[in-house]
Amino acid sequence: MQQCRQIGEQALADDQIDQIDPQAEALLIERLRAGEEEAYESLLARFQQPVYSLVQRLIDDASEASDVTQDVFLKVFRNIGSFRGQSSLKTWIYRISVNEAHNRRRWFGRHRRAEIELESDDAGKSWLEHLSDHSKTPFELVLNQERRDAIERALAGLSPTFREAVVLRDLEDLSYEEIADVLDISIGTVKSRILRGREAMRKALIEEFEPARGMQFSPQTVE
Repeated sequence: MQQCRQIGEQALADDQIDQIDPQAEALLIERLRAGEEEAYESLLARFQQPVYSLVQRLIDDASEASDVTQDVFLKVFRNIGSFRGQSSLKTWIYRISVNEAHNRRRWFGRHRRAEIELESDDAGKSWLEHLSDHSKTPFELVLNQERRDAIERALAGLSPTFREAVVLRDLEDLSYEEIADVLDISIGTVKSRILRGREAMRKALIEEFEPARGMQFSPQTVE
């Protein structure tokens, strides 16, 4: 389980937000409430990509994640005046993000789309672009991408309840207390969901990779 968590952190947790100084955060909030345009730009620069990544993993739809992210920041801008500072700005924004992802999932449940959209893989990068990385052999690239894809599939296979807890803990690096605040649940429930989510991921990864252990590679001469 620890190895699974380490792999997930290495492969997916490159979008975490650095902790902001409390005084700097208080100043940013004050400027946001005053309607300063530069403050809004600073907020977007700091949180837009992490919020998008969080939402995309919760709803597993890249195109819809962009719309949800826009909705998140509209709510942030509209409600910053009522933000009471009982949690960090990051926790408050993540709470809005999780709620908006919930709303979008419920909407999908009622209005399932009929058409299937074909999307380019890995942000539109071609296989040749992957191979342009001379620091890794093609074999390493295949293994790294396969491992990343497997982790994403295992994560997407979790129930939404477990997925959001695992994402917030293992990918966004929130504390148990922050996650409890974001999801409005007890710390005990947070720990239970994380434990059960990790176990479900571990089983999914074992089922996917266990058959490969029995495969033997027999080198052949070139004729």
